[in-house]
Amino acid sequence: MSATTPDNDEQLTRILKRVRRIELITRGMVKETLGGQYHSRFKGQGIEFDDFREYQAGDDVRFLDWNVTARMDEPFVRKYIEERELTVMLVVDVSGSGDYGSQEDSKRERAAEVAAVFAFSAVQNQDKVGLILVSDRVEHYLPARKGSAHALRILRDILTIQPKSRKTQLAPALDLALERVAHRALVVVVSDFLTTDTAWEASLRSVAAKHDVVAAQISDPREWQLPESGRICLEDPESGEQFIVNTSHPAVRQKYAQAISDRQAALTRVLRKNGVERIDVRMDDDYAPAMKAYFRARRRRKR
Repeated sequence: MSATTPDNDEQLTRILKRVRRIELITRGMVKETLGGQYHSRFKGQGIEFDDFREYQAGDDVRFLDWNVTARMDEPFVRKYIEERELTVMLVVDVSGSGDYGSQEDSKRERAAEVAAVFAFSAVQNQDKVGLILVSDRVEHYLPARKGSAHALRILRDILTIQPKSRKTQLAPALDLALERVAHRALVVVVSDFLTTDTAWEASLRSVAAKHDVVAAQISDPREWQLPESGRICLEDPESGEQFIVNTSHPAVRQKYAQAISDRQAALTRVLRKNGVERIDVRMDDDYAPAMKAYFRARRRRKR
């Protein structure tokens, strides 16, 4: 066994502190504001037998129980309740662009918080939760299980993984979710969606046809527009390619902003086309209202 170095010890201490901080933040949010809304929104898809009751006008005759009816000499129907158990599969993008953050946290850390909200909501509701970490390949797969210890492991895995690739391709993770999750589930894709690849739409379409899918987009305001700072060096965090850009020219800044706008519009079209809802998580803003609005909106439509 190799000895840990001071640098490794410091990194481990930072990670554990971060895990604890995120746990406290997300547990509090789930307990105070999201728990009931998650419970109302994400009911399981099956039903289970609950009890018998007397037949009432308008009841479905298919639920008549003839044995009980014969014994009681009155018509009785079987009463069912909706099963509550659900599988939540978290697909979290851990490509190189997630290491960036103009605020205190990186996009990876914010993605971990969003994933933790769903994980601890699932735990509170006695649901299973699993994890797929993806770059341009599946970096890590954790089958869905119940319990707080499992949710904490998910959080630690997101924060500590060292991906083999820095590029982005979501299709492998979506294909794995489709393969491994047999029953209808909630699939949460947490990513900045900074990819020029379009092949993932076919995989998204397949997953969305079987499961309930939501996309949580992590965005940093500094990535949306160039500062007016003269000549600056930009580096692609996934390819390592560097560019010298003169940001003093309005046309350069406008072209960059238009490219970002076009990419967002394309993402919006893909999600809407496939019936995938979206949660916008900005690095410079509190994401709790966006999460609450999502749960509230889905609960209203469920009624």
